Amino acid sequence: MARFLFVGDVVGKPGRRALSSLLPELIDRHLVDAVIVNVENAAGGSGVTPGVFAPLAALPIDCMTTGNHAWAKKEGVPLFDRMPILLRPANYPEGNPGRGVFVGELPAGTPYAVINLEGQAFMKPLPSPFAAADRLLAELDPAIRLVLVDFHAEATSEKQAMAYHLDGRVSAVLGTHTHVPTADARILGGGTALITDVGMTGPYDSVIGVRADKALKRFLLNVPSGFEVAKRDVRLAAVIVDADETTGRATKIEPLLISVD
Repeated sequence: MARFLFVGDVVGKPGRRALSSLLPELIDRHLVDAVIVNVENAAGGSGVTPGVFAPLAALPIDCMTTGNHAWAKKEGVPLFDRMPILLRPANYPEGNPGRGVFVGELPAGTPYAVINLEGQAFMKPLPSPFAAADRLLAELDPAIRLVLVDFHAEATSEKQAMAYHLDGRVSAVLGTHTHVPTADARILGGGTALITDVGMTGPYDSVIGVRADKALKRFLLNVPSGFEVAKRDVRLAAVIVDADETTGRATKIEPLLISVD
């Protein structure tokens, strides 16, 4: 049996602090074989930079995924070509830097893959993530039975649809982007684990990680307001997924929401 730990959107310095303080203990306590972390909000709440990436890469993380803020920090864009463990959504048009698939090995030598996709509903126009998923799965070595998908999307309906589209073909479809943990973790009939949003790793005394007063100004006055990461009630959101190494079918999905303080 393979055990994966997937950590939801790391938001700013508070999220990075939570990750670095909790991750080693989580790996040991849960006997985790591989760790995947979404880092698209890691640098000041939007994007990733070389200075932020380096200490993250020093942690026991096997693969990092992103989403629509992948390109938010121009100094971080070259990382996507240089660092194979750092993914961007695979359904961005050809010509963009980086890649959307990571292939690794578990400690026992079993291969696994991580696919990063971005949704279309209420998001920027992009090529179909459903078609991209079909293409990428067809291109993978058939020996790779363990496949996890980070589907970075706004609509829970689109995330559920992706899970049903891939049911029986991937081990898990794990939703990111909306930063609010959902209560729908389950395993579909074909053996694919699903949760429509893992949740964020960052400050929960906030509006999806942003200082509440800044967010309220936008909602109440319809004017731009500075984007500032909040600081209090810092938690790590993640899921543990167990999957059969021979069939790729998930046998368990367990959400985690852990306070740092």
